[in-house]
Amino acid sequence: MITLLIFILILGILVLVHEWGHFIVAKKSGLTVEEFGFGFPPKIFSWKSGETTYSINILPLGGFVKILGENDGETNNPKSFASKSIGMRSLITTAGVAMNFALGTLLLIIGFNIGLPQVLNKENEALAKNIQIQIIAINRNSPAERADLKLGDSIEDFKEISIFQDFISKNKGKEISLKIKRGVDNLEIKTVPRINPPEGEGALGIALAKTGLVSYPWYKSVWLGIQSAFIITWEIIKGFFELIKNLLTNGKIPQEVAGPVGIAVLAGRATALGFIYLLQLVALISLNLAVLNLIPFPALDGGRLLFLSIEKIKGSKVNPKIENAIHSIGIILLLFLAVLITYRDILKLL
Repeated sequence: MITLLIFILILGILVLVHEWGHFIVAKKSGLTVEEFGFGFPPKIFSWKSGETTYSINILPLGGFVKILGENDGETNNPKSFASKSIGMRSLITTAGVAMNFALGTLLLIIGFNIGLPQVLNKENEALAKNIQIQIIAINRNSPAERADLKLGDSIEDFKEISIFQDFISKNKGKEISLKIKRGVDNLEIKTVPRINPPEGEGALGIALAKTGLVSYPWYKSVWLGIQSAFIITWEIIKGFFELIKNLLTNGKIPQEVAGPVGIAVLAGRATALGFIYLLQLVALISLNLAVLNLIPFPALDGGRLLFLSIEKIKGSKVNPKIENAIHSIGIILLLFLAVLITYRDILKLL
């Protein structure tokens, strides 16, 4: 229940920040915002303040801002979206993406100042606290997976990875007992390291890193947060290209892709590890949403930008009925994909 509440809170923050970006830029541009909605209809309840209706809807997978003239209506009304230039409409369309990027950057800045978990090296180890040997990857069908070891688990009683690796090497084929710290819980997990692991995998089937919480002065935190936001965003963009490539060539969605259920599970694990891990997760999700929404796919902000680009090139607007139909198809496809990924996430839990 706590995990569900945390997930809803995270989703609510991310959606509200994104939609507030569209909302505030539209308002500052003098447009009439007819509705600010959290979730997708059917509507649960709503209230009106000024000219805007604020609504809470039953499907908490996103949100929307409905602007007067958004579907090419009232072009002569200065408070209508359709009356604005392509540049202004593009600015309003990208405002949500900008807010998600800004939120991710801000959370990273705060994290670097408080102390974010980082892989340690000679330069930052002297600044670190809570140093530990953590599991950062687990191979499928490995002894570690069968023993129910989790990402983020800390292996106690070993100060160096090399010492732990020597211990495992000497005990291949024998049952061993590992002291594991998982959040606030101390566990003892038994497993048997493989004698002949698959190529590229270790005897336990895990990857380890020496990590610690490294904090910086505020002025360094600002630079590191901004720098990290751009680096992470670039890595996310490359990841989306790989995702699209896999879909086109193999027709498969990589196992690493998670939907609402998968993200809820990750939120629960991050919460168990501590507040700073949860803050880092929210920052990563916010940056992911910024990139996702820029993809030129119908119904996403990037899809709407694509139509604005077409309008700029051809010198006239795309037929509104055709554009709305394409966006409607896009919504259906996105919902189908969300259901498919959610189904797969549930199977992983069984």
